[in-house]
This record gives sequence, structure tokens and C-alpha cells, in this order.
Amino acid sequence: MLENLDPESLVWRITPDLLAVTDADGIFKRTNPAWLETLGRMPDDIESRLFFDFVHPDDIAKTAKAFVDIQCGRPILGFENRYRHKDGSYRWLSWNAVPCDGVYYCSARDVTRAKEDESVRARQAAEAQLREQFISILGHDLRNPLAGAACAMEFLRDREELSDRGHIVLGTAEEALQRMCRLIDDVLDFARARLGGDIGIETQQGVALRHVLAHTVAELRLAHPETTFEEIYAFADPVTCDPDRIAQVISNLLANAVFHGEPGGTVRIHARDIGADLSIAVTNRGGQIPPAVKALLFEPFKRAEPGSSQNGLGLGLFISKQIADRHSGDIEVISGDGETTFTLRLPRGPRLVVPQDTLRVCA
Repeated sequence: MLENLDPESLVWRITPDLLAVTDADGIFKRTNPAWLETLGRMPDDIESRLFFDFVHPDDIAKTAKAFVDIQCGRPILGFENRYRHKDGSYRWLSWNAVPCDGVYYCSARDVTRAKEDESVRARQAAEAQLREQFISILGHDLRNPLAGAACAMEFLRDREELSDRGHIVLGTAEEALQRMCRLIDDVLDFARARLGGDIGIETQQGVALRHVLAHTVAELRLAHPETTFEEIYAFADPVTCDPDRIAQVISNLLANAVFHGEPGGTVRIHARDIGADLSIAVTNRGGQIPPAVKALLFEPFKRAEPGSSQNGLGLGLFISKQIADRHSGDIEVISGDGETTFTLRLPRGPRLVVPQDTLRVCA
């Protein structure tokens, strides 16, 4: 049968698969041109040599077992090992071999790319599992002691008689606790975003966003009674979005506007439909953001005023940008002439007719 393999046949010469014939001892007797393309080896570098000469050291044992199988008359199908290239690197090969009349007819296909892809997928799966474990442990271990502290403060407020100073101290502690909760949320969102995960967007249809915005402003108004908040709502409800995440973005923008704006000044939120987009702009009076700082505003751990003391880790705008991106939207900033405006743009499909009861509130 060996004589019936014509080295000049068309299939023998043009197939991309490695073809070979070995004798009963595993010595190559004939090889086709594909060996040069795949392993950089000419026939005189292969033929008359034992196939073990080319096998990766870590694959010797399993290759020897496969060789015993074929010596016992059992064919080899889909067996994978690594062969050394002429340049010293290794290629993964998938072998099929059958015994016949004391010789073995073999074919092999280069599966290096597939093995590398498989390795990448396995690594990505392991990284995803590690990421989820990390985020889960981080959230659980940090929130548990805070929950205990919150329960203790609630007990004190409801059950104990406190002096005026005690109420002040307790209020300060509760504010610090709320700030810690917000910091933990920011860290978790940052971890999800930077570790390749989803920060968690749950889009809903039919959201009454005007109520969401008004409620968010009301919370900031209570926290900053010295600031005047002006609300202008000129858009059509309902909206398709994640209301909690949009509230998070607007809360971040409003808090930044209060912190960086004129003390006791006015912060304006103006929500309106512009073409196919919903635009929510937050504006404050104050100094201009320098171009160098502006370029880094949406990077994590960057702050508009690096030398100043401020709440947060410098993650608010980064997370807000992530939320906008996952809504297929964007956040842009314009700063000049004593005024700074951050604008959240969200696509909302065909232009809607703005209702006549446009709401303008200033308080």
C-alpha cells in the first residue's frame, strides 16, 4: 500500500494537512509539502527520523500511549500534541492515524489558533468568575458592618433620650454613614466597569422621568438649603431608561454643581427634547474649568480641583459617563464666561411633541 501513495499526486502536494507514513518503529518514511508550510521542515529534515524527536517534552508520555494503541491495531482519531517548528517554537497538531500492513498512515491539522482561542476563552471565563467573586465579596463585606452601624444609630434615635449635642453628633454620624454607602456604590460600579463587567443597567419602558428628576432635585435641595435650584422641564414623558441610574447621574451632576458653583448661588436643571434626543443640562455659575482639567474630567480618580478637599473618590463623573454610554448616550461639558454646564444626552427615538404644561420651578 505504501507504493500506492504517489508523492506527485495533486492531493498529496496541495492539501494544507500534514500527511506522513511511518514504519512500525515510528520513523517517518514519507512526508508531503505541507510540513514546510506548517513546521518549516523539508523532507530531509523529517524522513528517517523518529517522530518522538519533534514532540514537545510535556506531550511525550501521552504520545507514547497513543503509539502503543496504534501498534495494537487501534486507529488514532483527533489526538492532539505539540510539534517543534524549525524555529524552535511549537505548533499544536490534531492527528488521525491508521495502521495497515505494518505501517501507519497519518494526517495532522494545525490547530494552534483554535487552542490559543480556547485558552483565551478559558482565561476570560476564569477572570469573569474572579471578578464576580471579588465584587460580591467587596459589596458584602463592606456593607455588613455599615448595616450594623445604621441599626445602632436608628436604635439610639428611636429609643434613647439624647441631648441637643447628642442629636447633632448622631446626625453627623448618619451623614458619614450615608457617604460611606455612596462611596461603596461608586467603588463597586468602578470595579464592574474596569474589570470588564456590566455596571448594571436595567432599562425600563414607560418611565415617568419628570418625577424622577424632581425627586432627585428635592433630595439635593434638602441637603443644600443654601443653594437655589431652578428646574425647567420641557420634554415628553414617558422615557425608556433605567430611572435609578439616570437619577444617579443627575444627582452626581447636581452635587458637583453645588460644590464647584458660587456659594449660595443657583443651580439650574433644564430637561428638554432636542430632535431625537433627550437633553438634561445642569448649569452653575463659577470659575471656568481649565482645558487640561476638562480633558480628564471623566477619568477615574480625577478631580476638577486636585488641591481641594472634596467628598468622594473622583469616581462620580466616570461612573456617570459609563451609565450614559450604556444608554447609548453621552455627557458633554461646556465651561466659560463664568458658567459651567454638564449635559446628559439620551437617544429616545422619533421626536415627540412636548406637552404644553412645561414646568419651571425655582426654589
